[in-house]
Amino acid sequence: MTMEEVASDENLIRAFAEVARNRGAPGPDGQSIADVRERINELMPVLRRGLLEGTYRPGMIRRVWIPKPGGAGERGLGIPDVIDRWVQQAVHQVLSPHWEPTFHPSSHGFRPGRSCHTAIAEAKTHLAAGYEWVVDLDLEKFFDRVHWQRLVSRLETKVKDRRLIDLIRQMLKAKVVMPDGVVTSTEEGVPQGGPLSPLLSNIVLDELDQELARRGHRFVRYADDENIYVRSERAGHRVMASVVRFIEGRMRLKVNQAKSAVARPKDRHFVGFRLRKEKRSGRIEVLPSMRSRERLAGKIRELTPRALGQSVTGCIKRLNGYMLGWMNFFGPVCTRATVTFLQTTDAHVRRRLRAILLRQWKRKRFIVRRLRRMGAGASAGASVYRGHRSLWALSHCKPVDEALSPAYFARQGLVSLEESYRNMHTVTASAQLELRLRPLRAPRADGGIRGLSSPDPTVPKSRM
Repeated sequence: MTMEEVASDENLIRAFAEVARNRGAPGPDGQSIADVRERINELMPVLRRGLLEGTYRPGMIRRVWIPKPGGAGERGLGIPDVIDRWVQQAVHQVLSPHWEPTFHPSSHGFRPGRSCHTAIAEAKTHLAAGYEWVVDLDLEKFFDRVHWQRLVSRLETKVKDRRLIDLIRQMLKAKVVMPDGVVTSTEEGVPQGGPLSPLLSNIVLDELDQELARRGHRFVRYADDENIYVRSERAGHRVMASVVRFIEGRMRLKVNQAKSAVARPKDRHFVGFRLRKEKRSGRIEVLPSMRSRERLAGKIRELTPRALGQSVTGCIKRLNGYMLGWMNFFGPVCTRATVTFLQTTDAHVRRRLRAILLRQWKRKRFIVRRLRRMGAGASAGASVYRGHRSLWALSHCKPVDEALSPAYFARQGLVSLEESYRNMHTVTASAQLELRLRPLRAPRADGGIRGLSSPDPTVPKSRM
């Protein structure tokens, strides 16, 4: 791990391609990726010389505040200049192959071949093995509290090139431009938003992983979300107290006591999911967490406002884009116990669309006329005119349900979460069955099927 490797033409070209693929907004200097790409031939030799001679200096970082899901405050992101992101990616590509093999297997965040899905798969094995309580640890403002000296000390155990260490130190000390234009200095933390910060966070938290492994704990970590699985609530409280002492005393980080807890996995949110073990069958069910359900409901409300100022077709198109993305993340992992929730969500989406259509049809006589034209029958008028019901109440009466049925919305192209889930798992099950049967269908030299004995004429057909 040397500066020559970082500044090599091959590494820099590959690093810029990765930064361009990730896109991203300009930093404080206002240069976009397209601007840098136009000048890349003249920038490359200058950047390479600056890195080798030690004259390169990172620019400032633009601070952006984004709302946390569920309205739980805001999270600060740091956006470096494009050239600084380019350099960070080049450093990442040199450091990662040396650090990655040493990380603990139970770490799943920001690692190749690992994801939220692999984290849940490992958590299921711990729950199935009888570890039915979880110590859910939440690190308070982790990226803002990383201790620089401890991080640099860990880097120095493998990185011997002082130029590379000094470059990373300068990246950590880069000043931050706040949204109001005020420039501030930082004394700790890793800027969350650059290509190098995920690797540095894993280097910091690997110390915790190795300590938990040394103590013999079963755990799963994704970024700064740490779940330790134990057999009893009493053991959970004991582990919680011990690990908090290690994190706050040794690692100089802060545990958020309000968000950390010892509980059953079904009551906790971990990378968007919750785990539940069925008492009778012992089967492990994976479902969206309550927080994930609330986010989905909130997004549906946002995409289906009652005062929709455009066609329902456009509304359905935006709904489909979000719901397909949601299903692609949750569908492969969630078990069949989530089907009931998907059915309820589909019904809620259709009702909101019905309410939008009723509002666009305006007066009740126009509503009745439309419903009858769509096959609701002569009783539509009596149902619509009965009482002083709101449009939301009318959206679930019998004539409206019949005219604006699930089949109607399917013809309009509305995606069904339940149907998408069933199709996804039917295809998966079919593929797995085909893989299991494929070796049995290979022909044998004698014309039979490998793995199946030839029919014995002495055995009655009823037994074959």
